[in-house]
Amino acid sequence: MTPLRSSSSATGKPGAAASTATPVLAPLRDDMRDFLLTERDFEKVRALIHKRAGISLGSHKREMVYSRLARRLRSLQLSDFGSYLELLESDDRSDEWEYFTNALTTNLTSFFREAHHFPLLAEHAKKTGRPYSVWCAAASTGEEPYSIAITLAEALGDRAGTVLATDIDTQVLAKARAGVYTTEQVSRLQQEQLKRFFLKGTGARAGSVKVKPELASTIAFEPLNLLAPDWGIRDKFDAIFCRNVMIYFDKPTQGRILERFAPLLKPNGLLFAGHSENFSYVTRAFQLRGQTVYELAGKGGGA
Repeated sequence: MTPLRSSSSATGKPGAAASTATPVLAPLRDDMRDFLLTERDFEKVRALIHKRAGISLGSHKREMVYSRLARRLRSLQLSDFGSYLELLESDDRSDEWEYFTNALTTNLTSFFREAHHFPLLAEHAKKTGRPYSVWCAAASTGEEPYSIAITLAEALGDRAGTVLATDIDTQVLAKARAGVYTTEQVSRLQQEQLKRFFLKGTGARAGSVKVKPELASTIAFEPLNLLAPDWGIRDKFDAIFCRNVMIYFDKPTQGRILERFAPLLKPNGLLFAGHSENFSYVTRAFQLRGQTVYELAGKGGGA
C-alpha cells in the first residue's frame, strides 16, 4: 500500500514553445461538483476511518475522499455526504461499512516488490529446517503473498511452506483468490517461474495468466482488520510481512499492532517492514536486524 501523490504542472517561461504534455487538471470547485463535501463531513470521514480501520488520513486526502465516496453516494442515490455519514452511523453492523473501508484503502503492489527481502526470506527458510509459515498482513490483490509462496517453493520444495494472507479490503482479496494477472503484471518474473507457477491464458483469456492450483493451495486468503480486538490467529509464524501498512497508522496504533505481532512470531522469526517504515522508535518488542527487517528483541541477531 502506498499513499497517493497529487500531481502539479510546471509553469512555462515567456516565449517558450508550448508543451506537448497532457495538462494536469485543477481540482473541481465545490460549485462544479455533484456533491458538497464540507469540512465537517471530511473531518467526520477521517474520524470514522481511523476508528474503524486505524487509518490516519491527512488533510491533503480530501480530493481522494471525495472521488471515492462520491461513487457510493451515486450508487445509493443520496444527495449529500451528510446523509451518507448518517447512514453509516445509524447501524454499526451495516454492510455499507465494508464499502466505506474498501473505498478508502489504497492498494498498490507488484510481484517481488522491494526485492531484497525475498533472498533473505529464502535463506531464513532454508536454515529453519522445518515446514515454514508466513503471515502476509496486507495481501492486497495477491502479488505479495504469491511472491512469498514462490520464494518458499523454490527454497524448500512444493508445499514445504504455507502463507496466511489477510487484508481488510474484501474486494482485493477476491482478486487475490482468483489469482489472475495480466502478462504485464508478471513481467518481472523469470521465465522459469512463469512456466512452473502459472498457466498461460488462451482464447478469450489470451494476455493473462493464472496461478497454478499447486501454488494457490499453499495460501489461505482471509479478511482481517488489524484493529480488531481478536484476530482469531492462534498459530505462530516463522515470518510476518507487514510492509507499507504502518504508514497509514499513527504512532500509538503502530505500537499496539507491533506488540500484538510479537507473541505470534516464533523465537527466531522475522518481521519484514516497508522501505519507508521504521519500527525502532515505536516499540521495544523488536530490534532491527537488517534493511527493514526486524527480529524479536533480545535475540542477539541469531538466525
